[in-house]
Amino acid sequence: MMTTDCFALMGSMGWMGWLMPLAVLLLLGLGIAALAKTLFTSRASREDRS
Repeated sequence: MMTTDCFALMGSMGWMGWLMPLAVLLLLGLGIAALAKTLFTSRASREDRS
């Protein structure tokens, strides 16, 4: 039921209703990728120094 309501709202907003959730998911994915890269590269560089 919640998915149906969400799709109905997105459909009534036109193309902006489809673009905004995709943009949020893209930014979230990029943020997670940047965080993972930072964590793994800092751990690898610490091991190289010691």
